[in-house]
Amino acid sequence: MNAPHLPQPLTIEPDDIDKNPSDAPHLRDLVADRLNRRDVLTGGVSAMAMAGFGAAGLLGTDTAEASIRSLPPGATPARSLDFQAVERFRDDAVHVPAGYRATVVYATGDALDASIPEYSGDGSESRYDLRAGDHHDGMNWFGLHTRADLRDDRNSTRGLLCVNHENISGTAQFLHATGGTNLAANSPNRPEEEVIKEIDAHGVSVVEMRRQAGALRTHKPSRYNRRITARTTVDLSGPVLGTAYVRTKFSPSGQQARGTLNNCGHGVTPWGTYLTCEENWASYFFRNAGDDALRTERENAQLRRNGITSGAGGFSYRRWDRVSANQYPASEFERWNCSVTGPTASDDYRNEPNTFGYVVEIDPYAPLSRPKKRTAMGRRATEGAWCSVPKPGRPLAFYIGCDSRNEYVYKYVTTERWNPSDAQRGGLATGDKYLDRGTIYAAVFNADGTGRWEALAMSNPKIAAGLAPSARFPEGYRFEDLADICVNTRLAGSAVGATRMDRPEWTAVNPFNGEIYITMTENPDRGNVGFSGNSVPNPGLDAANPRYWFDTKGATSQGAASSAQRGNVNGHIVRIREDRDDPGAMSFRWDIFLFGAQAQADAGQDDVNYQANVNLSGLTAANEISKPDGCWFSPTTGILYIQSDDNTMTDRSNAMLLAALPGRLGDGGAVDVVNKAAGAPDPAVRALGADVVQRTYAGRKMSELTLKRLFVGPMGAEITGLTETPDGRALFINVQHPGENTGRAGAVPPSVAITPATPSGPFESNWPGNAGYGPGGTVARPRSATVIITRIDGGIIGHDPALPMS
Repeated sequence: MNAPHLPQPLTIEPDDIDKNPSDAPHLRDLVADRLNRRDVLTGGVSAMAMAGFGAAGLLGTDTAEASIRSLPPGATPARSLDFQAVERFRDDAVHVPAGYRATVVYATGDALDASIPEYSGDGSESRYDLRAGDHHDGMNWFGLHTRADLRDDRNSTRGLLCVNHENISGTAQFLHATGGTNLAANSPNRPEEEVIKEIDAHGVSVVEMRRQAGALRTHKPSRYNRRITARTTVDLSGPVLGTAYVRTKFSPSGQQARGTLNNCGHGVTPWGTYLTCEENWASYFFRNAGDDALRTERENAQLRRNGITSGAGGFSYRRWDRVSANQYPASEFERWNCSVTGPTASDDYRNEPNTFGYVVEIDPYAPLSRPKKRTAMGRRATEGAWCSVPKPGRPLAFYIGCDSRNEYVYKYVTTERWNPSDAQRGGLATGDKYLDRGTIYAAVFNADGTGRWEALAMSNPKIAAGLAPSARFPEGYRFEDLADICVNTRLAGSAVGATRMDRPEWTAVNPFNGEIYITMTENPDRGNVGFSGNSVPNPGLDAANPRYWFDTKGATSQGAASSAQRGNVNGHIVRIREDRDDPGAMSFRWDIFLFGAQAQADAGQDDVNYQANVNLSGLTAANEISKPDGCWFSPTTGILYIQSDDNTMTDRSNAMLLAALPGRLGDGGAVDVVNKAAGAPDPAVRALGADVVQRTYAGRKMSELTLKRLFVGPMGAEITGLTETPDGRALFINVQHPGENTGRAGAVPPSVAITPATPSGPFESNWPGNAGYGPGGTVARPRSATVIITRIDGGIIGHDPALPMS
């Protein structure tokens, strides 16, 4: 039973795959619909800052913004960033500004329970159901009372840290003594314990943190500590519960599922529960050759739309379905083959993929509770689910990206209107109220800086009509009911003509003005022709995805030879504001807050053109960034933190964390981007030498006062996941998959995979062991880890509101 809550104020490379076969019009086809207003947008404050915001009036009015705040006591938006920007680094260490420190507190393999041995560093560990998983990702701090097991949202000295463990790509070799057994396609079955370890390395950690001897540390005796893995029994809820879509041999009634998988981005509910999001789950499943013939065309259409083709599977190289079970039930392994093998769905695992791809709600304060998959919020490569600023009597909106190239931006709007008393009530029962009934919407970004939300509901004529027959869908696709929409949300997004975006990932909501930020990590297929590796059409340029260019990447640990990169190489961040500041609005306005880019063009290229048409945010060596992935707002300072998952600009720097002063939508203006032919992925465009001009709407240019690098990670790592203590004095970030390029062909410096002959490296990275955390030292196996950034003087991260502000 959940402990009573103290009444406290609310505190606020499979990823790259393109699986979207939509033939919806590009924004370039909508140019005729542009409004005259777009021509008013120029440098400085645009017309968008003065029109169309209903009762909120001007964006700068304090009254409008104060009306939507729900912030911790003492929260003050920072107007300066009071640290010296960190330089770029390409070494195997972590770097923070002078006056700051970075401390590792929780790494892959760390024991969560005193009954199991500490991490040894040689791959002999077992029981990953009681250890930190791999690929630390999204996370959140949930406060506990200092002296009692009670929720206390204000407490910064004791709390529960929920941490996602996304996957094991590139690092599974470090989990095993000799790197993994029988991985080749025609090898004998894999050892049972190895596969169980890999499955359990996914999911979520709930770990108690306590301030001890002046620092936050994990507390092993805590009754709250637990792992939720890809084997944990979870409940299904919402429209899909009990339907034919989710009936399996494990749960013939379709009431439950097994585990949560590929947990990447996250969200937090206003009632104090954690939302973990199942991202690129599809790649874990294998289908037998010829399975298409055993299914209906509807089923095949659903599988194709999610990239699950017969006879292939991205993560099937781990061969989880090929195990000789002994200690564990055979079904633990059989379920990863989702082929039709029995007379009905209750006799096999043909529907197992339909039990993944959701937002999963976890109550960290109730350690015996079962997580719930909230199917009403839809199924996709779900990347984060961040809540709008709660307003009494209004619905809540949760903003969601779909992390694959050319996918959509979504929101889920609750049917129930927000009752502030539910903030203290908490628990999964409150989640039942808000997360089991609502409407999913997909975003259409218009060419004039406006947008609309298309309801994914049977009442929408576009949904009722479904998808017309095409080469990809010979019979078309007609939706049968709401459960169909919730399971096949991507198909529904295609049916309403949602805008194909450049890999929508994390979403974040500015707690001081309610604006929504969505990272678009990259898209080398932007502007290409034909179909991607998943046989889906590639999109042209449009206003919300307006750039492609040519970039040369130098030799790195990911490859010895220089490589030519084209398309949207470095990504961007889109910013939207709902009309009337209403989370249930059907329309919005948008601009591009940040364009990822190098500070200068590569040697030998035209830097004048580069500054005018690629580096549109005016980035410098102090704040250049590639492939923004994670983004998160501090509810204490309003600082926007941006993290990179970069394998594109790593010839200049390892992945990083930046801090930004966010500004507001409309603080820039219209920009006509001249996309040079040399940057087009389409060879025909390059041969013709045809430049393409695309109008877009840019936020204000950045400066070294408004955007600074705060952290640089070790070799091979992604920087991802953010949260902080309520006092703003401890910022948690995750360093994911350091050393993931170990053994990659052509890697520089030379490295080898872990094999029986070479069980100890050399590795691309030896972090965090080489920094003194855990065993191994300078020859340690690399591990994902959670890091706490603090100021040496104990002040608030980024800017102390008690200090004078510039």
